[in-house]
Amino acid sequence: MDTSFFIGTLFNLGINLLYTVIALMVGVAALKFVDSQLLKNVDIEKQLQDGNMAVAVFASTILLFVAIIVSFGLKG
Repeated sequence: MDTSFFIGTLFNLGINLLYTVIALMVGVAALKFVDSQLLKNVDIEKQLQDGNMAVAVFASTILLFVAIIVSFGLKG
């Protein structure tokens, strides 16, 4: 196997891991923003600890939405 192919594959893996970490950080920051600014009367973290499934679905939807937006933004 050619070493340039192996190096290129590792480089692409590193870039994709970096995109993943950036998307995760942006998603968590967006969820914290929604929790603190838009839903002042609802504490998402407390509701999740109490087992509220509706809040869990809402939080995962926000994270999924942000991940889709960030992925389109990073791909150019």
